[in-house]
Amino acid sequence: MPKRINVALVGCGRIMPAHLHGYKALLEKDVDVRIAALVARKPGDAERFRRRGEGPPPRQPVGPPGDPLNVPHIYVYDFQKDFPVETYIDYREMLKRADIDAVEIYTSVMSHHTIAIDSLNAGKHVLVEKPIAITVKAARRMVEAAEKARRVLGVAENTRYFQDIRMAKWVIDEGYIGDVQMVLYGILGGWWSPDKIVAKTAWRHKKIFAGGGATIDMGVHLFHILRYLCGEVDEVSSIVRTIEKVRVTRDEAGKIIESVESEVDDTFFALIKFETGAIGTVFFSWAGHGEPTTLPGIRAIYGTKGCIKGENLILDDGTRTKIRDLFEREASKEVKERFFPYGITDPMALETLEFLRAIWDRREMETSGREGLRDLAASYALIESSLLNRPVRVDDVESGVIGEYEKEINEYYKIV
Repeated sequence: MPKRINVALVGCGRIMPAHLHGYKALLEKDVDVRIAALVARKPGDAERFRRRGEGPPPRQPVGPPGDPLNVPHIYVYDFQKDFPVETYIDYREMLKRADIDAVEIYTSVMSHHTIAIDSLNAGKHVLVEKPIAITVKAARRMVEAAEKARRVLGVAENTRYFQDIRMAKWVIDEGYIGDVQMVLYGILGGWWSPDKIVAKTAWRHKKIFAGGGATIDMGVHLFHILRYLCGEVDEVSSIVRTIEKVRVTRDEAGKIIESVESEVDDTFFALIKFETGAIGTVFFSWAGHGEPTTLPGIRAIYGTKGCIKGENLILDDGTRTKIRDLFEREASKEVKERFFPYGITDPMALETLEFLRAIWDRREMETSGREGLRDLAASYALIESSLLNRPVRVDDVESGVIGEYEKEINEYYKIV
């Protein structure tokens, strides 16, 4: 039997409830893991999630239905009554004192690399929220630290574990649409358009604290999915813009109660080339007045035998099939168990279970640190391509050959 894994959760912000619901799903399946510590810089924030009646009251969820930031509040004691949970205001003190094997990092992106590297150097396995780091160089340092420490480093890239994404992966791998030729993927507008402060966190619109805007926050999601489904991205050619110069939060009466001058992008359009020779267009915007524009299921993937449009598989002979129905009917029990172990479909639970299994099996995660590094390099390639007004190879961004935009950030955090 694998050894029980004790985990510390660092960063008790708005994403915490989604992760705690994931842990609840795992403990309900008797997965041998326990939350041993909660860490938050602000006194009381960790207690907010430990036990009902402790700490400040729950925060109101934000974002649209289905967004991880919009998951209901939950307390660790609601699903874990057999194991005490310590709380800390300094993760370094936690690393010295707590009886833990692994650390999950849910803090703001600017602190990911510092906490992760310190944790790895302390001999802990690490799972970090996306994006993996504030810059590509910081992400490289994290990967190097994990390799030196011989510990698991993974990224909490929940999109990899969505049901529709995993089922689409199976459809493509089984050859239903043949070889991938073209991709169209994106959305304009939506919950935070035309000018709302994204997730009600103003730091997301400051370069030093967020790195980039939509390119980084959403770009890592888009590129991760495309790389998973269609193969490695080789080259990016893009236009990146800040359409709304000022972002605001309004109260229920429409009065502005907070505003921030945006230093980062809110919109990008890009042409991409895959290593296989496939091509595509990706786009995203947090701006856009009126109403949002979305593709069917947000993405369309064309191959030599047919295409995937959202939840549908359409073949050259006109056959149209719901991917979910096809998967349930044709996928083997082994495939279903591999994609959805224990029948779990909660993406947060699946990503955490994959993290735990990687520790037990002494292997890399599906969403490894190297995967997160590549996603971030592809996302920063969007910015670099727009600034240089030419195509940019992702390899050149990942290696540091191209990285002028990130230079200021690396200097600020002394990332060498």
